[in-house]
Amino acid sequence: MALGLVVAQYNASVTDRMEEAALGAAEERGVAVVETVEAPGVYDTPLVADRLARRGDVDAVAVVGAVVTGDTAHDEVIADAAAEKLSQVSLDRDVPVTFGVAGPGMSGAEARERVEKGAEAVDAAVDTLEALADV
Repeated sequence: MALGLVVAQYNASVTDRMEEAALGAAEERGVAVVETVEAPGVYDTPLVADRLARRGDVDAVAVVGAVVTGDTAHDEVIADAAAEKLSQVSLDRDVPVTFGVAGPGMSGAEARERVEKGAEAVDAAVDTLEALADV
């Protein structure tokens, strides 16, 4: 199994640690991360995930990022749009694309407590590939 990893750089104090957790989970699960691509933010991840999902050497794509709350509902808009588009990439490409995003509705401190979302995204990608192997 080979994974593509998309790491949103906005809120890097969180996402850098999420990337480490994702890479650790991939190693534990015995899967290769063939490409890691940085995206500016969570909103930008669907296009990057789509490009990775098109590659013949990528079986699944794990996306990690953090969307923290502010003075407006911007965090909800970003997270909802990204989740919807990432799901669409998965369906359009017939490639699992997982959503390891902390937020919305949390502070930066709360997001930093959820860096395991990186590992969870990789685990979900591998688990989905295993489930699809039986279909």
